[in-house]
Amino acid sequence: MTVAAYDAHADWYEQFASDTAADYMTRVRRQLADLIGPGPGRCLDLCCGTGAHAAELRRSGWEPVGVDLSGGQLRHARARLPVTRGDAAALPVADSALPAVACVLAHTDVPDYPAVIAEAARVLAPGGRFVHVGVHPCFIGPFADRSDPGRIVVDGGYAERERSFRVWSTHGVRARVGAWHVPLADLLNAVTAAGLTLTRTTESGSGPVPDLFALLAVKHRRS
Repeated sequence: MTVAAYDAHADWYEQFASDTAADYMTRVRRQLADLIGPGPGRCLDLCCGTGAHAAELRRSGWEPVGVDLSGGQLRHARARLPVTRGDAAALPVADSALPAVACVLAHTDVPDYPAVIAEAARVLAPGGRFVHVGVHPCFIGPFADRSDPGRIVVDGGYAERERSFRVWSTHGVRARVGAWHVPLADLLNAVTAAGLTLTRTTESGSGPVPDLFALLAVKHRRS
């Protein structure tokens, strides 16, 4: 089972997501709401963490349920949605059980994100929606120095896929828990390899270069 890297930082992250990064999280939730569309039905908040996005899913008409490996983060999440502790790459959910799955700001927290997408596809009902919202693979990572808001300096590390603690800012999540890099091609190919159909992608940022990448995919209907 994957190590729950956030257990030692759960209380810090609760404060960080609620206060320090509040404006950023507002943009994240705007992307989530735009792509997930209206409910009803259950939506699996995959790698739900502290449950920071559960209220947005409810506002969209969904009934959120969460799965995360971090017991520390689930202490906070339980006040926001029903949760269970589990590995995102081996979900305790039956095949074709859910109309929607959302994975928000988590693809850099797991060593095998394609396996997570495959699990999301497995538990989706035919025609179900999978929404990914995450940091932009091309412009966020140990290879990208964003210390100047008007420009980004990218070095030769974009193709590296291992976990790294190398960051331009020592105040964020990566400096504490590290991050696996998933190049954009790997991310998109994982969606199609899982049998999902990519229907929409969006990019957004607070400046001239996007820092968020989001996609909507649907599961093939049974023939």
